Amino acid sequence: MALSSVPATLAPMTERPLTHYARLSVGAAVITFVLKLAAWRTTGSVGLLSDALESLVNLAAAFVALGSLAVAARPADEDHAFGHSKAEYFAAGIEGALILVAAAGIGWNAVDRFFSPTQLREPIIGMTLSAVASGINLAVARVLLAVGRRRNSIALEAGAKHLLTDVWTSAAVIIVVAVVARTGWWWLDPLIGLLLAMHIVVTGVGLVRESMLGLMDTGLPDAQLEIIRATLARYAAEGVQYHALRTRRAAARQFMSVHLLMPGTWSIARGHTVAERLESDLRQAVPGLIVLTHLEPDDDPVSWQDVELERNDRAG
Repeated sequence: MALSSVPATLAPMTERPLTHYARLSVGAAVITFVLKLAAWRTTGSVGLLSDALESLVNLAAAFVALGSLAVAARPADEDHAFGHSKAEYFAAGIEGALILVAAAGIGWNAVDRFFSPTQLREPIIGMTLSAVASGINLAVARVLLAVGRRRNSIALEAGAKHLLTDVWTSAAVIIVVAVVARTGWWWLDPLIGLLLAMHIVVTGVGLVRESMLGLMDTGLPDAQLEIIRATLARYAAEGVQYHALRTRRAAARQFMSVHLLMPGTWSIARGHTVAERLESDLRQAVPGLIVLTHLEPDDDPVSWQDVELERNDRAG
């Protein structure tokens, strides 16, 4: 059995730590929340209040992401031999739950405004403040999404998607506030609040689902599986077959295990040399992949039966 791995930090040494981008998210969340809160206080718009509440969730989620990334960056130890990268899934799950709480608050305020209509005050100032906040969110979201995808960070990707959702909802709110200010159709303001609440629920459920799938050791995507299978298939010409291929992802880290069936006439040294070369090819084909291989002789019938994850060996 040969275990190959890569350093816990999968990005090049020149890359900044992921916590740097989480701190950027925290700073942006503080600024945008203050701006949107001021926009709501200025106008009295329930739509802008909804926007401010979502920014408050952004702030709480940014702190959660910062903490989870700090834990995920810890090196492997005796109690966590495969590292701490799964901590990122907790951030995504908590952020999804916070989004659902925000949606409930937005919906409550929207329904209340239907029964207690209020004329908007200073809509131009409110829209300007909200637009500035949205510009900040858009810039930060683009950075987080690019880094999150490049470095396989679900926490940064979740934060980026949430910020992008916030940008689109803010744009919708600004448009509605402008229409309400011009036409006096006050019912549009709480209506957009309800629509935003439903939209935010979809985003929150998606984040919670993605977090749960990660915690349940979901396998690698089909595209990566095809690359792995193609790499393994190239060794058939050398007499190497395989079975019991298993994969899983833990945030930025990706794992696979496979049984390599080699000619029984080969020496242990030869089999080990081929396995090392194959593992190297796999890591090059799928950057960041951690490979666990198990060598078996192809002329032993037991080798072909050894495909289950949990073996129940019985004597006699």
